[in-house]
Amino acid sequence: MTLERYLENRRTGEVLIATVMVLVSLFANVGVVWIEYARGGGDWPRWMPWVLEVTSHIGLAVIIPLIVWFDRRFPIRADTWRVSVLAHALFSVVASLVHVIVMYIGRVLAFRVFSPDHPYQWDEWTREFGYEYLKDFRTYMLILAMIYLYRFIILRLQGEAGFVADDDDEDRPAISDRFLVKKFGREFLVRVSDIEWIESAGNYVNLHVRGRVYPLRDTMTNISEKLATQGFQRVHRSAIVNLDQVAEIVAFDTGDGEARLRTEATVPVSRRFRKELRERLG
Repeated sequence: MTLERYLENRRTGEVLIATVMVLVSLFANVGVVWIEYARGGGDWPRWMPWVLEVTSHIGLAVIIPLIVWFDRRFPIRADTWRVSVLAHALFSVVASLVHVIVMYIGRVLAFRVFSPDHPYQWDEWTREFGYEYLKDFRTYMLILAMIYLYRFIILRLQGEAGFVADDDDEDRPAISDRFLVKKFGREFLVRVSDIEWIESAGNYVNLHVRGRVYPLRDTMTNISEKLATQGFQRVHRSAIVNLDQVAEIVAFDTGDGEARLRTEATVPVSRRFRKELRERLG
């Protein structure tokens, strides 16, 4: 599979990657528990390791999208990393609570089926949750690290962009009509007018160009100001569109909406920017 094809189905691919990771962890943990039980030599039911680990990993599968969602709101950037790291540390408590609740309910129900005479319950919730949180905090940070490693690999494979005239020379314009893409030791030029829309991505913004995505190290505010005179309009906290690419604006009852591009891509439009977008489109 080529990188371009993967990026076209990126969300599906990411779900599959997360699923495989959870399954691998599940079978590995079950194997470890079986070995530990076998070493103990006790008479233990064969279903118990599966119940304990399956319920735990169901909870894990629930909190992974929560971590991804929260990281989009508080990405760890060079200029705000202290606030973002603190926010993630606090949110790890919420994520752990969700994991524990899902896991506990699953175990209670499973024990009712497999061992009705010995129900599953915690006598001391504070101590048990503290124990689970210590494990969940480590898992939370590991998942977060893997998310950033994955993004780093994708960015490197896509190639990094930079505007040709984006330098400190005051005698030159702040931006040219082209940007330079560096990829696998090669460099090539792409016209700014070919950018269909731009989305926020942590320390980067992603330039969507003819089915490809090029990361550019910049902020949404800065890139919006640079491109405003070249026919681009910010339409959302995390999106900018090329006005020439907008085919239709659809309004929602909430006041927000979406811009449908000529490429059939859809871009979110917040109520804050919708009026200005209509005015610029004439």
